Amino acid sequence: MASIKILSLNVGMPKQVRFNQKDVSTGIFKSATDESLYLSCLNLEGDGQGDLVHHGGKEKAVCVYPYEHYPFWENELRRPLDYGAFGENLTTKGLLESDVCIGDVFKLGKAIVQVSQPRQPCYKLSIKYGVPDMPLKVQQTGYTGFYFRVLEEGVASKADGLSLLHRHPKAITVSFANRIMHQEKDHIEGIKQILEVEELSINWRNTFLKRLAGTEADSRERLTGNS
Repeated sequence: MASIKILSLNVGMPKQVRFNQKDVSTGIFKSATDESLYLSCLNLEGDGQGDLVHHGGKEKAVCVYPYEHYPFWENELRRPLDYGAFGENLTTKGLLESDVCIGDVFKLGKAIVQVSQPRQPCYKLSIKYGVPDMPLKVQQTGYTGFYFRVLEEGVASKADGLSLLHRHPKAITVSFANRIMHQEKDHIEGIKQILEVEELSINWRNTFLKRLAGTEADSRERLTGNS
């Protein structure tokens, strides 16, 4: 993480689209901007989410996606991808899931932000690309990106950059959390290690606690949009 770059700052307001014979509101369509934008505890100025139950909120104020994964997806989708292709607010370089830990703190322009959880891909990616299993592919690769919560509000811009302020001592990477959440679901010790991180989002904490109790909800609705 010696050299972190913001390649693009992306925002967009929700729009209505048709999917599976129903109208769906989604904020996955974002555009790059060179403007300086105010980052509040909920989101960047000019940005919004269509489903506030599963997206946005204080623990998912900023979505980050590594540009290093773009060539893989361009090959998979057989098309070039613009910045913001995964609905992320920050398209970055030098900030992979295998390097970033839950609880790490960064300076983003004048704001201070903290990694709260990995991004959980949902069916809105299928809406954007017309590929039904796109969310599952993202989940299986571990190329998910992650979320920041905002510790201190302030103005952010691509030019201001992003820098690491504090590494979390537990060193639970986004990649490890993804693996335990989606692949090694019965890895009890792994779950307990992740739960030791106080800065883990409430949503992920509750999911892991439900898994330990044997009451975890089915993920098919998130991945397919079908209840």
